[in-house]
Amino acid sequence: MPPATKPDGRTVGSRWSHRLLSFLVVAGPGLIVMVADNDAGAISTYTQAGAQYGTKLLWVLLLLLPVTYFIQEMVARLGIATGRGHAAMIYRRFGKWWGRFSLFDLLLVNFLTLVTEFAAVALAADRLGLSPLIAVPLAAAALVGLVGTGSYRRWERMTLVLCGLDLAWFILAAMTTPDASTVIHDLVVPSVPAGGITPDLVFLVIAIVGTTIAPWQLFFQQSCVADKRLRFSDLKWARIDTFLGACMVVGLGLAMMLVGNALHQAGLDYTDPAQMAEALAPSIGHVGRTLILLMMVNCAILGATAVSLSSAWAWGEVACWSHSLQMRMSEAPGFYASYAACVALAAGLVLIPGAPLQEIIVSVQVLAGIMLPSAIIFLQLLLNDRELLGEAFVNKPWNNVVNWTVIAVLFALSLVLAAQVLAPELFPATTP
Repeated sequence: MPPATKPDGRTVGSRWSHRLLSFLVVAGPGLIVMVADNDAGAISTYTQAGAQYGTKLLWVLLLLLPVTYFIQEMVARLGIATGRGHAAMIYRRFGKWWGRFSLFDLLLVNFLTLVTEFAAVALAADRLGLSPLIAVPLAAAALVGLVGTGSYRRWERMTLVLCGLDLAWFILAAMTTPDASTVIHDLVVPSVPAGGITPDLVFLVIAIVGTTIAPWQLFFQQSCVADKRLRFSDLKWARIDTFLGACMVVGLGLAMMLVGNALHQAGLDYTDPAQMAEALAPSIGHVGRTLILLMMVNCAILGATAVSLSSAWAWGEVACWSHSLQMRMSEAPGFYASYAACVALAAGLVLIPGAPLQEIIVSVQVLAGIMLPSAIIFLQLLLNDRELLGEAFVNKPWNNVVNWTVIAVLFALSLVLAAQVLAPELFPATTP
């Protein structure tokens, strides 16, 4: 049967093929920034949440789905409208003082996050029988090689392959055979775990927020959109790309939490994801154990390249260096050198004997959650600049309501955490 035709003579099939091709050309930044966010810190945070509280915190992730999309959609819109990275726009619109403040926050959290990526590589390699002294330098070299091809498209394709490998988390979640009715209930019905609201619970909730919506994501996606040279006509597809990425980051987070829940159900202790893989081996088998460890490495490398690039892009924008993956190393030496320096220094720190790797990993996610509100405030102000974006692309009133609500909640969580650290006796555990 011949394909149906439209009055203008075009076939329906060709119309949909054109739309699919248009999406595939634009897709990448949204998916990569979201899936890369399920990095080493995410694995440690989500699996620890499942190991400590079972499925009781699944609803937190579901609430973060629309928040994640709304924030990153603004980033994509700003990147398309300006053709510049986030750091460059902050310097341009708010001056050097605020520009340096935001850049310092970004570089600090990014470097500490990069340390956590190599910490995960070290933990997984040790359990796989490979010395961290070999595995960590190899991972660092692979990261430099990944971005040094002189082609944005080549880097994007290789990174999307790494993103696709993360789908193995859904297989691992299914292998733990969670109770479907309990999962659905705890996903849609907010509840407080047994033991009530405690400092540990608040600490972990902030870590979940900090790893699901991290400051580096704002800088990374906007620079990625600018480097890819997307246009206003691409905005619809960029929004779909971002929405699919938001669904992926939450879906993978749920899968990781369910894997941790298997430890909770078995009554086993949790130390770190690598130890968890060993503890679950009797129930998920040697293949499942190895798969968890390999996913730790994959997620760490994926997160490390995104985090390092967000720092290199931001530094290059501020320093007025050539800063594009379209350029060879000889054409953008400062950009590639700053990327390689961050990778090498973070890898070296992880190899310090006796470093408390799991504590570092989760604490960095909390720090990201605390610093997130200030990053969103800059984004919020930029997206309300009519002179910069024009009437068609500034935030709508409902955008502002959502954003200021998110900022207020994040500030409140940060204040509660600070108060609990300074005066823990003021916040005794309360039962629901």
